[in-house]
Amino acid sequence: MRAAIYVRVSTQRQAQAQTIDQQIARLRAHIEEQGWDLASEHVFVDDGYSGAKLNRPGLDSLRDQAALAEFDVVLITEPDRLARNYVHQMLVIEELEKRGIGVEFLDRPMSDDPHDRLLLQIRGAVAEYERTLITDRMRRGRLMKYRAGKLLPWGRPPYGYRVNPDHPRDPDGVRLDEAEAAVVAQMFEWYLEPGVNLYRVARRLTDLGLPTPAGKSRWSISTVRSILTNEVYTGVAYAQRLQVVPSRRRLSALRPIGTCGEAAHRSRATDPSREVALEHIDGAQYLDQ
Repeated sequence: MRAAIYVRVSTQRQAQAQTIDQQIARLRAHIEEQGWDLASEHVFVDDGYSGAKLNRPGLDSLRDQAALAEFDVVLITEPDRLARNYVHQMLVIEELEKRGIGVEFLDRPMSDDPHDRLLLQIRGAVAEYERTLITDRMRRGRLMKYRAGKLLPWGRPPYGYRVNPDHPRDPDGVRLDEAEAAVVAQMFEWYLEPGVNLYRVARRLTDLGLPTPAGKSRWSISTVRSILTNEVYTGVAYAQRLQVVPSRRRLSALRPIGTCGEAAHRSRATDPSREVALEHIDGAQYLDQ
């Protein structure tokens, strides 16, 4: 029997801990015990991909190969590796079974018995509940740290600031880059001059040969605008100011509004009264508005 295996870890940390290799080793050992054949191209891997979505390159490749009847059975360590959502699990399983391909779980064997199907559904619901619970706890934990002044809201520090490379989200590690801070101050001074607009500020910076925040040689209007409109230079940084909302316009004539994948969502500013404002100019005092 021709076999295929699918393995997945949701974080790069798990991948680095050899979790992928451990899964593959266990599945290969089981295939050898059963006397099945496993081709190297039928080992499908997703490193660092969440099981909450079906949009995964390894899983997509497996489904594409299944459509060509390249194997007879797919072996997975447990249902959570296939998907965290029960509906997603059954969607993939039924798709494979319709093509005459069986799906077996090493840790939680499943048959066509209705009790096994019910058990799989219950396990999927519990896994989804646990994922939702963990996500909510992490969100509230970050919010508490923001309010307590123990966590910075930056994924990358703004131009003119430096952070501790070992603890980039630690407010106590925030410091000014004197050279870049001088550039920012000069940008504000230039913009206040009569007749000066964003283009002229960008042109002056480019003519001076100063590198942009991204290290490029040419300053763009959008880069200048993002600096001059960033409240961080007034001494206040905001956390959780943006939220993802469905698009209100059709991005494709072939799809309904708001169903064109990730691009169908946009970020927008929330009500300022609901934002968490962080006064970080000295890296110490934080305020909750």
